[in-house]
Amino acid sequence: MIFWILVAVMHALSILPDFILYPLGVAGGWLVCRLDQRHTRIGIRNLEIAFPERSDAERRRILLASYKNLGRTAAEYIRLGGFFYRRLGRRVTYNRVDIWNELKKKYPGKGALILTAHFGNLELLPAGHALHGFQISLVHHTQRFVAGDALMTFIRERAGVQVIRKHKAAREMLRTLKRGDLIGIPFDQNAKRSEAIWVPFFGEMAATPGGFDRLAMMAQCPVVPVFIVRQPDGRSHFIDVQEEVVQQRTDDKDADALVNTAKYQLAIEAMVRRYPEQWLWTHRRYRTRPVRGSKSLYD
Repeated sequence: MIFWILVAVMHALSILPDFILYPLGVAGGWLVCRLDQRHTRIGIRNLEIAFPERSDAERRRILLASYKNLGRTAAEYIRLGGFFYRRLGRRVTYNRVDIWNELKKKYPGKGALILTAHFGNLELLPAGHALHGFQISLVHHTQRFVAGDALMTFIRERAGVQVIRKHKAAREMLRTLKRGDLIGIPFDQNAKRSEAIWVPFFGEMAATPGGFDRLAMMAQCPVVPVFIVRQPDGRSHFIDVQEEVVQQRTDDKDADALVNTAKYQLAIEAMVRRYPEQWLWTHRRYRTRPVRGSKSLYD
């Protein structure tokens, strides 16, 4: 019942015109930035690590812009979950789409891992891709709020995104890649110590999931960095499909994973440096420390 109430609310709000919905989103982002002291402290600390050469005022400007981007993303999520959701596809353009055909010739019978991040409007990246007629799958982390989880799944699948549940992700992802399909994975968040590979991110060693490169190795598939960039008008988007990451494959799998994971993080870092206002700064990216018991960077 709660799920259908949420669906009805999303459809009702989606009737609002853009000149109302987007300003509401921006105002909401500004308000949350002012009130959410815990996460703004995390964001400022991450910005201090990433951009020590910038002034405090500049770092605060970037953080506020990041919150406003989240507000616009929330407005677009209402669009995606309501009426006329297919119209969002018109606001998404590509720098290139030929790469997928090129990769199919280079890796016959193989899919591709799309390396991305919590950047721009992440939810619109797979949806926009699917709305343009390109298959894509996304690993879904089941939410505790059951009705909200069902709503998220409903919105993604309606747009044409295949949802892979995390509890059966490994086998399903391998099957998906072996079918020649695409899987998008955000790869910019902290990993548990038991899963971590330590590679630099903005000059600081960061715990990064090792499973991403293991999956690429097992599937013998390419890794392609892809990011969705919000344009200056605040409403249109550009999907930046980059060249595949050249993976190292030798007899030393651990060394290969370290080298490749560092390359993946470098691709994300380069994009964040270009568009710092569009990344999610409020995540504790450096929560797990290389030495157990070390002082937190966020104290």
